[in-house]
Amino acid sequence: MSFVIPKESFNGKVLAVDFGKDDKALEIGGETCLPFLTFEGEVPNRPVIAYEIQDCVPDDWPDTVKNVYKDVSGDPVAWAKYCQNELKAKAIALRLASTHPDRGNRSAEDASKTVKDVLAAVTVPLIILGSNHIEKDASVLVAAAQAASGNNCIIGKAQEGNYKTIVAAALAHNHKLIAMSELDINLAKQLNILITQMGFDKAKLITDPMCAALGYGLEYTYSVMERIRLAGLAQNDPTMQPPIVGDVGMYVWKIKETVASETDVPDWGALEERGIAWETVTATSMMLAGTNLLIMRHPKAVENVNKTIKELV
Repeated sequence: MSFVIPKESFNGKVLAVDFGKDDKALEIGGETCLPFLTFEGEVPNRPVIAYEIQDCVPDDWPDTVKNVYKDVSGDPVAWAKYCQNELKAKAIALRLASTHPDRGNRSAEDASKTVKDVLAAVTVPLIILGSNHIEKDASVLVAAAQAASGNNCIIGKAQEGNYKTIVAAALAHNHKLIAMSELDINLAKQLNILITQMGFDKAKLITDPMCAALGYGLEYTYSVMERIRLAGLAQNDPTMQPPIVGDVGMYVWKIKETVASETDVPDWGALEERGIAWETVTATSMMLAGTNLLIMRHPKAVENVNKTIKELV
């Protein structure tokens, strides 16, 4: 008697979201099964990795990743072009870090100019991120959305404390939107409902349930993402069917395993290899939990995850 592989089918489907323009446009989501289980359903789109850049020199990045971009990080346009032309980035995530009140407090008008300059310099799809300051992002992301009008960008992150103004800007300028909640499936569901009640199409929404680095709550993060994905597929819950984004780099490159020197912890091995491994494992775990879009920093970690995607597909 021959062995028959048991298969599970679902009534739900992850929504497909496109961003970018013309032949450089990308699509994420669209699967009808759990990650990479192509024998059970359709996986029309591979996970996408976006390289993170910032609008200022990243003073909170360790040298092991900061040195990779030391010749271009003083200019976001040069940085974006380097990622596109040298690193062959499929997408770029521009973090407007200098608009944070504690990191320069640059104005929304300054951010708007940066967005326009970066868009003029590259052709790959752009993700526009605020500084994660709820009050400041409300004005910065409105200006950024207007500056990027017509470019089909992803903007974010909309949170419970500022989503109304950011949703209105995304609606007005026809962008996709990241909705971020704090590691709770019920909070993610509630925010998605509130956003769609404003008339925002759920097919243009991307869920960010937050993530954590390996060793810092990765299991809990994985569980939340997995539950969101199962709710969308098995329960056919439309509020849980948008694609998921994992903002991996910002959580990985600040923990002790990626910043502690080899002198302080000689048993931990080479610092740069350690950091690359930490970002690789964290990103791969998020991807296996259901993440469709990853935001990463180190090129070698990106290379590792892309290799894993190729092998799994």
